[in-house]
Amino acid sequence: METQHPFSIYNASAGSGKTFTLVKVYLKILLSSNNQNAFKTILALTFTNKAVAEMKARVVDMLIDFSDPSILEKPSPMFSLLSDELQIESQQLHEKAKIILNTIAHNY
Repeated sequence: METQHPFSIYNASAGSGKTFTLVKVYLKILLSSNNQNAFKTILALTFTNKAVAEMKARVVDMLIDFSDPSILEKPSPMFSLLSDELQIESQQLHEKAKIILNTIAHNY
């Protein structure tokens, strides 16, 4: 039986896509959860304040993009990737992103 670990570690050199990976994993956790407050239970660590700010901005920017109705007509690569990986219809992913973004905006 495979052991499930409660955390993941991504270790890679500069410019290798760590921030992209962290943002994708973070969004995947948020969008797959039935808890709209899941963002309060996720911890993502990085080594610089600049990287933290970039990660926060990317997560919020992605949720803003996902919440825009135009995403359904012209999905971004991240939207399509998450829809496929989570096996969630585009409309459902769009609606969930709106709810999460609204929750974050009112509780962050």
